Amino acid sequence: MAPERTTEMINEFRSKRNLMMALVREVEKVVVGKHNEVVMLVASILAGGHVLIEDVPGVGKTTLASAIAKAAGLKFKRAQFTPDVLASDITGFNVYNRSKETFEFREGLVMCNILLADEINRASPKTQSALLEAMEEGTVTVDGERYVLPSPFIVIATQNPSGYVGTYPLPEAQMDRFMIRFAMGYPTEDEEVRIMLGRRNGNPLDEVEPVISGADLEECSRAAAEMDLAPEISKYIVKLVSATRHSNLISLGASPRASIALMKMCKTYAFLRGKDYVTPEDVAAVYKPVLSHRVVLGQEARLSGMSVSDALEKVSREVEVPYRTAR
Repeated sequence: MAPERTTEMINEFRSKRNLMMALVREVEKVVVGKHNEVVMLVASILAGGHVLIEDVPGVGKTTLASAIAKAAGLKFKRAQFTPDVLASDITGFNVYNRSKETFEFREGLVMCNILLADEINRASPKTQSALLEAMEEGTVTVDGERYVLPSPFIVIATQNPSGYVGTYPLPEAQMDRFMIRFAMGYPTEDEEVRIMLGRRNGNPLDEVEPVISGADLEECSRAAAEMDLAPEISKYIVKLVSATRHSNLISLGASPRASIALMKMCKTYAFLRGKDYVTPEDVAAVYKPVLSHRVVLGQEARLSGMSVSDALEKVSREVEVPYRTAR
């Protein structure tokens, strides 16, 4: 059972939550009508996880990544992935200094807090794999020398699900490194009018101001990690993930890494909702974004026209939901 929270602890917890919601509101100055997507991205950053955004061009993927970095006061870099981008462009490389007769390290694009890997599936597999160590360990190794990346380090990758010509699909091992995957979706007509009018006199991204710092983000991340996770909820998370390994709709189920990611996302999502414990509703809210890219549909499901989302929905219905009568 979690220790009793004092009034001072509760007030501090609320203060940190309000700080993160201020970040959400600042991003929403630019990203119109995508509250849930912004919250999911902030929750993933709080959990220290990387994000994959799959959608057609022009729906705000790059704008969302740029706005979140600017509002959080973090160092931001963008890598436009193409087949000629080299692994050394990402990790960095050594250059010989003739005057000093020594090699000097030149930083790659990963030396930042938020790296936007735009159209990541257009880079070669070798370049894609250069991100693996950075995403998993927070380090890069160049010529046997290990370099620690800034903290936090988050990759926000994008790819177009409809344009497969000249692309290199991400292997399952790299897909598993992303904590969540989601799509932006088209705006409504009213939202599109707001987006259009908001760009009459320039780019609204220029109006985004830093509302928190990197230190604030780390403090809020620690607070979210302390959320109460009941044993029943822990078992529920494991059962949901385990069920994907035994369903005839899925040929490749989610790994234990998915259970860890689901646990972390549940905590940060509940934190942003202003609670101090995780409920089954929090698990349900992040279940598909966490698992959708970690499973592979079986032949039966594909032939019937079922989507990954449909399969996960059916699998989740077969797992008993825990309900606590009192807290």
